[in-house]
Amino acid sequence: MTQPIEWTNAGVRMLDQRRLPAEVVYHTYTHYREVAQAIKEMVIRGAPAIGIAAAMGVALGVETSPAQDLAQLENEFAAISKVMAETRPTAVNLFWAIERMKRRFAELKAAQGTPEEKLAAIRRGLVEEAKRIHAEERALEEAMARHGAPLMPKSGVVLTQCNTGPLATGGIGTALGIILTAVAEGKQLRVLVPETRPYLQGARLTAWELKQAGVPQTLITDNMIGHFMRTGQVGCVITGADRIAANGDTANKIGTYPMAVLAREHGVPFYVAAPLSTLDPSIPSGDQIPIEQRAAREVTHIRDVPIAPEGVPAANPAFDITPARFIAAVITERGVARAPYEKSLRKLLESTA
Repeated sequence: MTQPIEWTNAGVRMLDQRRLPAEVVYHTYTHYREVAQAIKEMVIRGAPAIGIAAAMGVALGVETSPAQDLAQLENEFAAISKVMAETRPTAVNLFWAIERMKRRFAELKAAQGTPEEKLAAIRRGLVEEAKRIHAEERALEEAMARHGAPLMPKSGVVLTQCNTGPLATGGIGTALGIILTAVAEGKQLRVLVPETRPYLQGARLTAWELKQAGVPQTLITDNMIGHFMRTGQVGCVITGADRIAANGDTANKIGTYPMAVLAREHGVPFYVAAPLSTLDPSIPSGDQIPIEQRAAREVTHIRDVPIAPEGVPAANPAFDITPARFIAAVITERGVARAPYEKSLRKLLESTA
């Protein structure tokens, strides 16, 4: 599987997903601000992968910091964390990873040793923590796939949205990882891939990953979804998530909400696959989830080619909210949650892995 991010001795190596499928181009970033810019500009995207990138950006900043003592490093660490937190507002994995790095910094700072030993231990320990977050993501996605594959039909068409494969996660994927696992286990599935306007993650990325994996697929435009639902050609829908509120309301790539409404209308089960790090219990409902507003140019242009008259205003919310009542189940690494989600998600969150 193609991996979107890797820690190397030379720096943080990322696959430039903006260039796919035409070109496979990697960049190696040696400064944390470069990593932050890569997240903001969607060189890397997908909630789990954003979390991994944030952790590696923090680790890179600390490892390369010119700080000569613990107080200087602590001040710089706070600044590094702030820069990372300001990259993208919706994906909670970003903030989860930063908070985890903060906790690890505090643990290493409190450990015994001389100031010089602590300084070295923090630099080394945060790199190890970032690598650990990446490794854990791979393991939990495999666990998620084991829980989710049985929910896929034995044969037929599965509809997804945006991109939820290895490119978005750093592992086997969330929703797409479940589909790939189900196919590997012998289920005869075809994937219906909406293009996912305006950034075309479905057409550019999901279609590319499925082709690499040899999984049958059909690419459609976003406004064809209703037709395929009404004509009975969809067996189930499975998407990822960028943030899940305590009540199960889910933020995902724009276009997911109407897909869920159509699924309910036509009796098609709608599943969400996401690691528990995507759950934000501090937010009671989807109404409180911040929605990232991206540049209008992504709507009015495709790869710098204008597709609308010059000067036409365009809206570009990157995500929408799917109410919990439309979701048949939330698939996590610790099991499958069903309504009422306030109880079932909290129970999974509090359980041991």
